[in-house]
Amino acid sequence: MNNRPLVITEDRDLLDDLVRIAAAAGTQLDVAHAPAHARPYWPIAPLVVVGDDLADAMAITAPPSRDRVFLATRELIEPDTWRRCVAVGAQAVVDLPANERRLVDEFADALEPRSSAGVLACVIGGRGGAGASILSACLALRASADHLRTLLVDADPLGGGIDTLLGHEETSGARWADLVAREGRISATALQAALPAFGDLAVLSFHRGEVGAIPAQAMRSVLEAGRRGFDLVVVDLPRHLDSAAAEALSRATTTLLVATADVRGVLASAQVLAEVGNHTADIRAIVRPGVLGDETVAESLKIPFAGHLPDHPRLSAALNRGELPKLGPRTPLGALSTALIYDLLKDTPYDNTPRPPT
Repeated sequence: MNNRPLVITEDRDLLDDLVRIAAAAGTQLDVAHAPAHARPYWPIAPLVVVGDDLADAMAITAPPSRDRVFLATRELIEPDTWRRCVAVGAQAVVDLPANERRLVDEFADALEPRSSAGVLACVIGGRGGAGASILSACLALRASADHLRTLLVDADPLGGGIDTLLGHEETSGARWADLVAREGRISATALQAALPAFGDLAVLSFHRGEVGAIPAQAMRSVLEAGRRGFDLVVVDLPRHLDSAAAEALSRATTTLLVATADVRGVLASAQVLAEVGNHTADIRAIVRPGVLGDETVAESLKIPFAGHLPDHPRLSAALNRGELPKLGPRTPLGALSTALIYDLLKDTPYDNTPRPPT
């Protein structure tokens, strides 16, 4: 099956621009220099770009209506340009070189499989040491073990690196420093190929010693690519929100707030919650054991109770050895992770996860 965009033009300068733009999107083109040559490709090409020079001739052939058709021009856009756009059935006019970035994105979008957006879950601690990073890692590991394509994003420059928590800090692959300079859209396929991966789990973390803030645009591009290319995206957030963390929260399907069940922990969580609530709506409480009951903590915070994050014997020693606790569905951490994943993905196209143990 053809999987290359179709360009219809006799304008060599325009064609040179389109070939360069396609290369930036990682694709090649099928080129038709006359409407008759375009007919076999018109219905099957993922995207069609009609040059302004052949728009009228193409319109005379009355091509079947379809989506992802653009009219490209290197001239100033005038009223007659819009007439040709409508006549050929294009959805927009793209003037080059001013708007070539849009065409790069359209080419790249057309080449990626269309699917429903993946689920994005943010995890944040109500106080330091509450266990948000542990929960983020466990969710990602449990989901990938169930063969869900999972992306784990470390959004805390001062957190020590979630790849270290996983014991994979030496694994080669892209880190945040390799992506922050990237402007515009990131291909989901390219992101998957660039990141360190362990089976169905891909991880985006920081280089050692790196403390630079993540630009909001970089976070937006990564999360958009993540939702296109993965079933589940888990973002481990810092407690002190920066612009990148706020960007992640604004795109979250659900945010899990990890609170410790003591008075100070509830008060600190309430302060974090007040800030988090400015950026997202669906916030749920995960409670660490303490002197207060789980429901008391959730009621104090006025958010739904989503689960109990148990203490794990010898967890600190295991983490220092680069080991995470076992996450079988019958273990406390595994059962919590399985229940949360099922709740996150239910009623979505990815609702094929194991049911939580009863």
